[in-house]
Amino acid sequence: MKIAIASSGLGHIKRGIETWAEDLAKALFKRQCDVTLFQGGSTSDALPSYVRCLNTPSRFSQKISKEVSTLRKRGGWRYGFGSDYQAEQTHFALKLLSQVRHDYDLVHVQDPWLALLMQKFHQLGLSRPKVILGHGTEESVSTLRRYTYLQHLAPCYLEDWEAQRPKSQMAFAIPNFVNTELFKPGDKEVARRIWGLPQDCLVVLSIAAIKSTHKRVDYLIREFHAFSKTYSQPCVLVVAGAHEAESDALIKLGKELLGDRISFLQNVPREKIPSLYQSADIFAHGALHEMLPIAFLEAIATGLPITCNNTPTLSWIVGDSGKLADLSQEGSLSKQLALLADESIRKKLSSKAQSQAFNIFSEDVVTPQYINIYNKIVAAK
Repeated sequence: MKIAIASSGLGHIKRGIETWAEDLAKALFKRQCDVTLFQGGSTSDALPSYVRCLNTPSRFSQKISKEVSTLRKRGGWRYGFGSDYQAEQTHFALKLLSQVRHDYDLVHVQDPWLALLMQKFHQLGLSRPKVILGHGTEESVSTLRRYTYLQHLAPCYLEDWEAQRPKSQMAFAIPNFVNTELFKPGDKEVARRIWGLPQDCLVVLSIAAIKSTHKRVDYLIREFHAFSKTYSQPCVLVVAGAHEAESDALIKLGKELLGDRISFLQNVPREKIPSLYQSADIFAHGALHEMLPIAFLEAIATGLPITCNNTPTLSWIVGDSGKLADLSQEGSLSKQLALLADESIRKKLSSKAQSQAFNIFSEDVVTPQYINIYNKIVAAK
């Protein structure tokens, strides 16, 4: 069985999709699967043996910008040029087709337009491998019904989807996973020296794109500000994530409200992230909804208690290792932070967090689920 894991953005940007592709390919390769990771770009001259860089234009390039600007007015979304992201996937799909069309059995992606194009090539007899979409981008019901093989990231999504599922579609649930050997508790004193954080201080960490839409970093800042006014000890909020169009305004807001009690870390290299989790006491997230955020898995694997919105998916991830509340309400997050400021409560939740990560979301638990479903799909007629 020959497997292709593909991501048009990998090498150009770091989001959950790119992290998923990189981690899954590595885990399959470790288990001696015949796997290739296809990525759009690269900043390294020395890629692992199982990785192929297709050197396709990124959504941030002038080439893509010009194409979309010209074609969008002419119905470009119908043929892959309706947005910068869609155009990136279109270019990537054409290169990917030339690489996988003859020899591969499966193509597994989380980029939705890329999945549709590769599936169309397969249906037209132009490409041999079957195509799986891992659904992590909140696509519409009408779009999801178009895929032959659909992966949901949590059991609740699969249950909700069953009433909408076409009879011809194979749908299944496998979560994202975390490497519990890499993401684990460490020496907090050393980690704080690495990041220049004070030792005698409560550190609240949030890892998310620095934007107010969806991630609600503005809400997080204001809630931490409210909490800090009632908390008698030193505390600091660390926000780490990709720079977005809204980031500068949010950084200004954070500095105005919190001064030196907030630190923004932009575009942190992935290899440095484990020590950042190890420096923290609490992981906080302001979004009202997330599909299945890898950052949450990394946080619980590191033993961090979590405070976030109370949704079925986030509740399933966190289990008994955090404090969830309705974050659509002002003051909810600040109250949860006040509860988690108690060190004795954090210690109890920390051990539960590690168990939750190890038993449900560890690489060793989840990767065999992928291999099992791959075998079923390849065998299906």
